[in-house]
Amino acid sequence: MNETRYRCTSCGNLTRFDVTVLRRTRGFHHYSLAGDLEIEDPEVLSEVVEDVVCRWCGPAGKVVEFDPATEAVTPPA
Repeated sequence: MNETRYRCTSCGNLTRFDVTVLRRTRGFHHYSLAGDLEIEDPEVLSEVVEDVVCRWCGPAGKVVEFDPATEAVTPPA
């Protein structure tokens, strides 16, 4: 899973985003005799984040990636 963190520079949101991801995976499909599917050993082959939208501002917000270990987060003035 992608550990990227996001921040909306418009409102300061750090917690709520709609993220559209294109993901290509491979897994072993195991069907029970009753026809129930269980996917085992899932493997992500590729993953591309297509869009990130702030839940509070919507498309008007400006969302950026940030690393909380190296960047101090300060709310907008």
